[in-house]
Amino acid sequence: MRPIQMVDTKTQYHKIKTEVDAAVLAVIESSQFIGGKEVSSFAENLAKYNGSKHVIPCANGTDALQIAMMALGIEPGDEVITPSFTYIATVEVAALLRIKPVFVEVDKKTFCIDPVAIEKAITPKTKAIVPVHLYGHAANMEAIMQIAAKHNLFVIEDNAQAIGNDYRFSDGTIKKTGAIGHIGCTSFYPSKNLGAYGDGGAIFTNDDALAEKLKMIASHGQSKRYYHDVVGCNSRLDAIQAAILNIKLTHLDEYIAARIKAADYYDKAFAGNKKIEIPYRDKNNTHVFHQYTLILHDVNRDALHAFLAEKGVPSMIYYPVPAHRQKMFDAFGGSSYKLDITDWLTERVISLPIHTELDEAQQAFIVSQVLEFINR
Repeated sequence: MRPIQMVDTKTQYHKIKTEVDAAVLAVIESSQFIGGKEVSSFAENLAKYNGSKHVIPCANGTDALQIAMMALGIEPGDEVITPSFTYIATVEVAALLRIKPVFVEVDKKTFCIDPVAIEKAITPKTKAIVPVHLYGHAANMEAIMQIAAKHNLFVIEDNAQAIGNDYRFSDGTIKKTGAIGHIGCTSFYPSKNLGAYGDGGAIFTNDDALAEKLKMIASHGQSKRYYHDVVGCNSRLDAIQAAILNIKLTHLDEYIAARIKAADYYDKAFAGNKKIEIPYRDKNNTHVFHQYTLILHDVNRDALHAFLAEKGVPSMIYYPVPAHRQKMFDAFGGSSYKLDITDWLTERVISLPIHTELDEAQQAFIVSQVLEFINR
């Protein structure tokens, strides 16, 4: 049995090595490392795949979120509503811009922001909602968009973990996550479902005027070279990463299918065990399983994590400390929040290896070790 990894990007690379190597060498030979046809081609292909009118590539997912908030004119003292149960980047960018993050609860089953909690948190200072499609499962976007329309708010989707997820509305309409809100943001960090071989990110929108502003902000606020209309930043996806992502985008649906197959195996193996709650899959979206995350009941989660490591099985705890309990948000009153569901989840979740190269022998061993610990 091959050594088990949390994410096996090396084996995945070897399967597409010929394509990737040729694409990278072509960029080097062209010497067009910044911008150029590879970046524009990737933006066009990703827009087509995601059903978005515009894609603005950028340096990473964190920049994508920051640029989105800047483009929407959200100012210091304004508020954005966000889950606390998320990676820190989601809320860090708000604090960086001196925007107040308002933390709300998540749904205990989906791990995603709770629409009921959103509506209760709206104040006259609220300008945007930032739903996070955590672990690959979509937030309840139909309800969120209805709330946003009712209160005249923007929606910025944090789609870093759910690219390729098909969200179904009650009328039968299907849209990709990231193409539903006013702006969608994603990351191409190497471990993501669509991962680069370095950093990268992208911003999605269907609004022409907003797309132009996003492009300007990502490029020093330039409307044309050396003419700077707004305060911006320098956030670019380089051509080598774009070339790699262009290749990997053609395999994305195949990668998603492999992750779902692995999740199906785990689900079947853990079914019926009262101490293990398998990931919930809402019928209104296609869970793309960026992570396979269990909720443990009456189990010492940290002891299981250590036990698996001793057995050569990697596991991860995403995220042990929610955002509202991080020191960096003390200035925003983070410690004053009472988020019982969020706190409950952070003490009980554990993520098992899931990636495109996981085989049944590896999964059988992972399952056997989890059950050995839990059933002893």
